[in-house]
Amino acid sequence: MSQAYDDTVLIGQCQKGDRTSFDRLVEKYEHRAYQYAYRLTRDSDEAADIVAEAFLRVYNAIGNFRSQAAFGTWLYRILTNCYLDQRKKDKSRFQTSLEATIQTASGEFERQVEDTRDGPVEETERAAREEAVQEALEKMPDYQRAMLVMFHIEGLAYEEIAEALDLPLGTVKSRLNRARVALRDHLASNMELFQIS
Repeated sequence: MSQAYDDTVLIGQCQKGDRTSFDRLVEKYEHRAYQYAYRLTRDSDEAADIVAEAFLRVYNAIGNFRSQAAFGTWLYRILTNCYLDQRKKDKSRFQTSLEATIQTASGEFERQVEDTRDGPVEETERAAREEAVQEALEKMPDYQRAMLVMFHIEGLAYEEIAEALDLPLGTVKSRLNRARVALRDHLASNMELFQIS
């Protein structure tokens, strides 16, 4: 049974009021939704809030969903809208340093950067590149950041982004190109980090 067929069946059952089918849809997409939200926010709590709000919106709007679009694409649109709405609400949001510690009920923990098993020099360079890209993304308008994450990290095609953002295909291509140029401009002072030896 294909994923599209599974989604179609689950959505049809949801539209008839079957809560179990909705729970299955959430289980199927929650990890992917969280990864996308986290890549946009870089904050686990904010990402979790965005995902929760997105699935609430999905639940409330599932009766209006038409199967000519893929459910995953529709979900990306809702997640992006939740992210943009959250950004509008809280423009003065606190940024957490990568060096900051995390307070939990179990105690205090240092934030960890993913270990790729490179040597110290390679790891330092990789961490510097990641930090430079993240800092550059944070300076960009939210819609440009969302498009770059959708295309380059989530691997969505132009057509999927167009559908998710409800934009013409040509507009997506031109805005994504402008976003890449803007990202390159923000990274200009750190270009030595991206030189291939």
